[in-house]
Formats: sequence, C-alpha cells, structure tokens
Amino acid sequence: MDRTDARWRKSSHSGGEGTNADCVEVAFVGAAVAVRDSKERGAGALIFSATAWRAFRAVNRCA
Repeated sequence: MDRTDARWRKSSHSGGEGTNADCVEVAFVGAAVAVRDSKERGAGALIFSATAWRAFRAVNRCA
C-alpha cells in the first residue's frame, strides 16, 4: 500500500515534542487506516480496515 502522500496526524493528547513525544500517528489511506510510531516513522506501519479501526476506537473511547 502506497503511503507516500499520506497525511499523518497525531493526537492532541500526545506528549508534544522531544523526549515526551511518545505517540502514534494515523493516516487514512483509501479505505484503510495506517498507524505508525511517531519516533520510528521509517519502521513501517500497521494497516487496519476501516471497520477494525472503528471497533478499536469504540473500545478505547470508553476506557
């Protein structure tokens, strides 16, 4: 899956910049969602279907 033009976003709840910036970034790529580590951007990304991403968000929103 080509992610070269993906627009990566990270949560406004992330630690900001520097050593406290541990966070994940999310990009919507076609009908899928890509998730990567903000500190290791070149390490690749996990790809989820839109259905799986919605289920993940629903469970974690209540946590």
